[in-house]
Amino acid sequence: MKIIDISKRFIWLCAIFVIRIVFAPRKFKVPILKGLYYNFNGGFTSNQVALYDLNKANKKEYLSEFEWYKSRKINYPNSYKLNNKLICNKIMKEYVNIPETCITKENGVYKDKNNKEITLNQTIEILKKEKSLFFKPISIGKGIGIFRLDYESNKFKKDFKEIEEKDLRKILQERDNYFISLRIKQSQYLDKIYDKTSNTVRIITARYENGSIDILAAVQRIGTKSTIPVDNGSRGGLIANINLENGTLSLAKSLHNKNKYKSHPDSNSMIEGVKIPNWDMITKEITTVAKKLTDFKFIAWDILPTDDNFYVIEANNSSGVNIIQVFGGVRNKSLGNYYRKQKIIK
Repeated sequence: MKIIDISKRFIWLCAIFVIRIVFAPRKFKVPILKGLYYNFNGGFTSNQVALYDLNKANKKEYLSEFEWYKSRKINYPNSYKLNNKLICNKIMKEYVNIPETCITKENGVYKDKNNKEITLNQTIEILKKEKSLFFKPISIGKGIGIFRLDYESNKFKKDFKEIEEKDLRKILQERDNYFISLRIKQSQYLDKIYDKTSNTVRIITARYENGSIDILAAVQRIGTKSTIPVDNGSRGGLIANINLENGTLSLAKSLHNKNKYKSHPDSNSMIEGVKIPNWDMITKEITTVAKKLTDFKFIAWDILPTDDNFYVIEANNSSGVNIIQVFGGVRNKSLGNYYRKQKIIK
């Protein structure tokens, strides 16, 4: 059985290498031969070559996309508990605040928050009652398939644009394996930066053999008008590094260009120098919760700060490395060193 598992993993990694590394979508123009060189000499995508200004001298400072994919095995065999957002929410709600799930649809069956089977008409009535919600696929990441839904003045809005009820019904009928949860009002500092998206903090925690927990990195993700309603860097959102000691934001960068943003390009509000309120409380609580979750060695938390607390929007099985390394390589820092302990890299 072990040989079969190893063979399956080898085949999976080969497929990932071809599809997600060699033929990864390109945001930057990189000479084909140069891109192929770093594809096959480290597992870097062409985008990473451009984003990191990769060369033979600095290559050893960076983690590659392929190594990130390999890191997804760290929590095996418990990975599925975080990959499935409904299972993850059931686990997390015992320890932290999470947005309440109002509707789920799995295998064509609608259910309410009490797990009672309901009809599409009843689903629509619940959406009208709750006013402001988020629609999310159960097992897809990177903000794909997510939209915000609001009901006001007897009309539905999808990502701030009016949508006919019949069109919403069509979406709810045609799509499957999703859930709809209440929208949480984010902290004022986030609304001030950009209020059209929920802007989450990504915190990466790691468990060591002695049971201790360490925060390896943290970044503030910020949406833009092109990413509404999500903030994902892979979709074109901005990323600001967070000073782990005091919660202060750096200037922001993008994974889609080489610009630097001291202020938000759409709202003109300052990003650099903004301090996250209650940062000490957030990091202490997340560290405490991570210590209790003994099934997981590695968690990439997506946290939405509120004015007096925070909500866990997602807890992920791994974290893309680009949102961390856009500020510099971490292969020889905390994250890379943890990957070595887990035998992801040498």
